[in-house]
Amino acid sequence: MTDKEIIQGLIDRDNKVTEEFFFVKCRPLFCSIIREVFNCEVDYNEFVNELYLFIMKDDARKLRKFEYRSSICQWLKIVAIRHFVEKRTRMIEKNSHETPYNEHTDEIATETNHSFASEDLKRLFSLMPNKRYVDVIQKLIIEGVPPEQLAKEMNIKTTNLYNIKRRAMEQLTQVALNDIREYGK
Repeated sequence: MTDKEIIQGLIDRDNKVTEEFFFVKCRPLFCSIIREVFNCEVDYNEFVNELYLFIMKDDARKLRKFEYRSSICQWLKIVAIRHFVEKRTRMIEKNSHETPYNEHTDEIATETNHSFASEDLKRLFSLMPNKRYVDVIQKLIIEGVPPEQLAKEMNIKTTNLYNIKRRAMEQLTQVALNDIREYGK
């Protein structure tokens, strides 16, 4: 099933789609979230029920706002982590003098955001027509390869590498702007 079919099935409250999505397709993802977010045993069915009620609230407002910029599973991972971390934080006694900050949870959120950014960047790279530009951005900016070393590997002068990098960044920017326009519709 495609993400659109899944979302429409959930909005239509199709039992077959809901069962398949929450109890088969997303089970490994949800089990992982339960292990990472909670420091106690949480019943899988209760977790799913709470998450389902949350995303279906107000005539499935959250689902209807999904913009297909990532997969439904990636989006739901972020939604679930944020919801359950916030819910857990609200459950801490109001009179407690302890800070609700949990370094482990912060690491999960940072890792999740990095994962989304990485997926977005991969998708934008796949839309770039010049794969040499992708390689230059990947190596110079993401991997941090020194320009002199990369120029030597590519058998070009460092000044030429900087020109390629500039053109690569212009192409990436254009691809990203086109992508924004496409999703803005």
